[in-house]
Amino acid sequence: MSIAPTLPQAAPLSTPPRLAVIGCGLMGGSFAMALRAACKPRGWTLHISAHSRSRASGERALELGIVDEVHPSAAQAVRDADLVLLAVPVTATEATLRELGPALPSQALVMDVGSTKRDVVVAARAALGAAAAQFVPAHPIAGRERGGIDQADATLYQARRCIITPLAENDPQRLQRAQSVWEAVGCRVVHMSAEQHDRTFAAVSHLPHLLAFAYVNAVSQQPDAARHLALAGPGFRDFSRIAAGTSAIWRDIFSANRDEVLEQLSHFEAALGQWRAALDTKNDAEVARLVDAASAVRTHWTLNGATPPTDDPA
Repeated sequence: MSIAPTLPQAAPLSTPPRLAVIGCGLMGGSFAMALRAACKPRGWTLHISAHSRSRASGERALELGIVDEVHPSAAQAVRDADLVLLAVPVTATEATLRELGPALPSQALVMDVGSTKRDVVVAARAALGAAAAQFVPAHPIAGRERGGIDQADATLYQARRCIITPLAENDPQRLQRAQSVWEAVGCRVVHMSAEQHDRTFAAVSHLPHLLAFAYVNAVSQQPDAARHLALAGPGFRDFSRIAAGTSAIWRDIFSANRDEVLEQLSHFEAALGQWRAALDTKNDAEVARLVDAASAVRTHWTLNGATPPTDDPA
């Protein structure tokens, strides 16, 4: 399967969607705010219904004016919706879709924001059956270390990429609509297979988080940890920033994408072995080469700066 580059801009939204957000946290709350902001210049009033497993989060979203009504079940939240966003942990995808499935209007577009995609595709097909054609898997490359509805921000998705991993069941019109929604909240859309998505994000997202968690644990478990941490500077701050993530999210991601994370961990262990060999043998020239090679890649990399290649090595 091939990776499609960033696509031409889709036709803009032609009518105000009736949005249901399932999950009142950072991602769901920010999407609701961003889509409301996108509707405002058109003179549209966006009505947003919501459901959250956390009653407190739902009530807070209502209090902040992020959503217009909160329902006790996902099925009640989606019954009048034509656009549904799942902003729940990836392991909750199947159960959530099973709950809302019987109440899902036949014309509704359903999307998610999960960081893994193969498991989400399997879950959608298992839960929705033929209605899986209404589900377009998505992963906006946006987020923050701190989650929760109080962190929601209408600009979270601005100038970020959103990966769509289409199902064979999705018709072109539904895919076009999905793209127009993500572009409306500020994203640049890229299409790729679920398999390539999980392989890529194991390399550039899941492994870096694993390494940050492991590094902070390695420092904090040493006898001199208090002194080390007290004297830590910008290098520690920058490297450890993503270690502030929560287990509620990252346990599920590591579990869902275990095979690809293990593959990337093997690549890292091989690279680490080069460093150990160079240091053990006091090969300063090799140390310099390794530093320069990494520095060159990082210097020329910019966020969202390159179009993904269209070849798929799988």
